[in-house]
Amino acid sequence: MNNKKRLYLLLILLVGAVQLSIFNYQLSIGSALAQDKKNMFNPVNYSVTSLAIAPDARGGSMGDLGVATEADANSQYWNPAKYPFNVARAGVSASYTPWLRKLVNDINLANVSGFYRIGDYSALSASLRFFSLGEVYLGEDENAMTIKPYEMAVDVAYSRMLSKCFSMGVAMRFIYSDITYDYTAESKAGKAFAADIAMYRLGYFMMANRECSFGWGLNINNIGSKISYGGDDNSEFIPTNFRLGCNFTIPFNKYNRLSLAADANKLLVPTYPKQRDGEADEEYTDRVQREYYDVSPISGIFKSLHDAPNGFKEEMQEIQWSVGMEYNYNDRFMVRAGYHHEHENKGNRKYVTAGAGFKMSVFAIDAAYVFSTAQSNPLDQTMRFTLSFDLDGMKDLFGKKNGGGSKKRKR
Repeated sequence: MNNKKRLYLLLILLVGAVQLSIFNYQLSIGSALAQDKKNMFNPVNYSVTSLAIAPDARGGSMGDLGVATEADANSQYWNPAKYPFNVARAGVSASYTPWLRKLVNDINLANVSGFYRIGDYSALSASLRFFSLGEVYLGEDENAMTIKPYEMAVDVAYSRMLSKCFSMGVAMRFIYSDITYDYTAESKAGKAFAADIAMYRLGYFMMANRECSFGWGLNINNIGSKISYGGDDNSEFIPTNFRLGCNFTIPFNKYNRLSLAADANKLLVPTYPKQRDGEADEEYTDRVQREYYDVSPISGIFKSLHDAPNGFKEEMQEIQWSVGMEYNYNDRFMVRAGYHHEHENKGNRKYVTAGAGFKMSVFAIDAAYVFSTAQSNPLDQTMRFTLSFDLDGMKDLFGKKNGGGSKKRKR
């Protein structure tokens, strides 16, 4: 009996030891996976982040895309080369986005853009965006202060049709970023200049006895200087971005048509170096200075194509993509939906978008809403609103139409 008890006791101890070993193994594996995931998380860093926020409700409701969609007053952000294809002679829009409402209630983005077609083949356009980071309270007692950091950008563009189906555009931009949180420190507002180069092609073809259209667009924006906030000799990159997309539109009948669109984006900004195993802090600091801060903006564009630590696979992870659709009824009522995807190692911004628009001869109203699919995403429940005005429609409304001044291009 004693031998049996001893045998049972030995079995219990053996099972316990095995279970403890399994638990320790699982714990070590979990810790290793967590550490690997931490090491793999490597988003692209840049300054003036507000330049990467889509300002208008139409593009925002289709998954944040618009480089190849039908031209409208908000094309300045997506692709200024689209303006010569606009139906209206001139237009203006105003957009408002309450930003990160799950975190704070006083951050917002306001944007105004407009265009004017010169003849039938070229156009001038401009936009102004203002990104407010709300009020920040600093200090205590007599040293307390309230600051209001903000970022803004103003740009102008010229676009021209080079053939009946192809156009190009260029834009120039001035950027101002005042995010100083301590005016007693050696810091200052940052300034930068940038340019955009854009292309757009729109063609028509017959499919199932319907005149369909297919367009593609390309926009390399924010090609320009780095921005410095003082305090040291280092300057930060601005969000230079390569955007490529297409749009397919099929009319079902005279009143109904459906558009399907897709965009791909790649930031042309170098990846911030990560510290290697066994690398001393001083060596790492010197390498960051040499491989990141000392790199010029143009060299940084080419470096961004091959500098990801994990090679080609990680470079592909830096591509964000969006898909969206728009149903249009008689150019009066629009319903839109889309999806935006960013790899979890590069920021993990994944969300579904939806929205609608209502258009009259004089004005149009659009709204968009974001449903986050990633856990604890601060972009969840973000809304955008856009109010657009057709200046031709306003002339017609007030009886000031004269000659061909408000002539609209046929679809």
